[in-house]
Amino acid sequence: MAGFWSSRKSSSNGDESNQSSSQSKESRKPGNSDFKQQRLKAWQPILTASSVLPMFFCIGIIFLPLGIALLVASNEVLEKIIDYTNCNGCQKIINGKQKFNQSCNCTVQFTLDKKFDGKVYLYYGLSNFYQNHRRYVRSLDPSQLHGNLKSAVSSNCQPFDKVIDNQKVQKTVAPCGAIANSLFNDTFKLYRKINSTARIEITLSGKNIAWKSDVNDKFKNPSGNITAAFGPYAKPPFWRKSILQMKDHFKNEAFIVWMRVAAFPTFRKLHKISDSLAAGSYEIDIGYNYPVSPFKGQKRVILSTSSWIGGKNPFLGVAYIVVGCICIVCGIIFLFVHMKVRTRSLTGI
Repeated sequence: MAGFWSSRKSSSNGDESNQSSSQSKESRKPGNSDFKQQRLKAWQPILTASSVLPMFFCIGIIFLPLGIALLVASNEVLEKIIDYTNCNGCQKIINGKQKFNQSCNCTVQFTLDKKFDGKVYLYYGLSNFYQNHRRYVRSLDPSQLHGNLKSAVSSNCQPFDKVIDNQKVQKTVAPCGAIANSLFNDTFKLYRKINSTARIEITLSGKNIAWKSDVNDKFKNPSGNITAAFGPYAKPPFWRKSILQMKDHFKNEAFIVWMRVAAFPTFRKLHKISDSLAAGSYEIDIGYNYPVSPFKGQKRVILSTSSWIGGKNPFLGVAYIVVGCICIVCGIIFLFVHMKVRTRSLTGI
C-alpha cells in the first residue's frame, strides 16, 4: 500500500508540474490582436516602368532649373576674403603662451574690383577650431545666461566655473564655461583710401547680427541693478574685460553670435554690417588679440553681399544640377531598356 500511495503521489506531482509548465507556456503567448499577431494592413508598392520612369523625369526636370537658379544667385554674391593670420608678425606676439594680455595692431590693404551693392556683411573666420567638440558644446550654464545668477553654476562649466582673485578669494565666473571663455575678441575698423595719405572710416554696425530667438529668449540680463548683480562675480580667465564692461552684457550680440557654436572646424561668424561699398582701395585696421597658434589655426576677414538664398554657397546649386542630370540619364537608360525588353516580348524573340 505504501508503494501504491507513493506512486500515486509521484504521478500527481508530475501532473501538477505539467500543468504549471503548460500555464507558463500559455502566459508567454502573445495576445490575439492584429498588432501582436502581425496582422496589420500593409502596403507594398509594385514598381513598374510606368510608375518609376515619370518620377525620374519629373525630378530631373524640377531639379535642373532649380539648381541653375541657385547657382546663378550664388554667383551674384560678391565676396572678398582677407587672411590675416600672419599680419605684420602679430602671430608671434600673440602666441597663446602669455596670460592673454598681449595685444598687437596691424593694417591690411585690399582692393574691391566691383561695387558691393546693398548690405555688406563683415564676417570673421577661423580654421581648425573645433566648436563642435562634445565637452565644449556642453560647457555653459543656460540658466546663468538667462539672467538667473547664483553662487553654484552647472558642473558642465568646469574648470571655467571658478577663479581665485588677487586677494586669494574664490569667485564664481560669469559667464562660465569654455565657450564664453574662448570668446573671439579681435577688433576691426574699415577705411576707404582717398589717396596715399587720406582715408575715410566706413561705419560698421553690430546690431541685428544674432538670431532674434537668441536675443529675445535665450539671453537675458539679471533683473534689478546690473552692477550689483554682476559685482560678486569674476570674469572668465581669458577675458580682458569683465561682463560689466561689455556693452549690453549678456545681451551683447557679438557675444550671442559666438555662443551659438559652429558645426564644422572651419567656420565664419557675422560680426558687423555696413552699407554698400564702392569699388576702390581699402584698409582694415585689426586689433590682433585672439591667439590661433595653440591650435594651428588661421584667421580671416570676409566681406560679402547677399542674395535671396543668403550668402555665397555654390554647393547647393551644383548638388541640385548633379542630381537632376543623374535622374534624367537614369530615366533615359531605363526607358531604353524597358522598350528593348518590351519589343522582344512582343516579337517573341
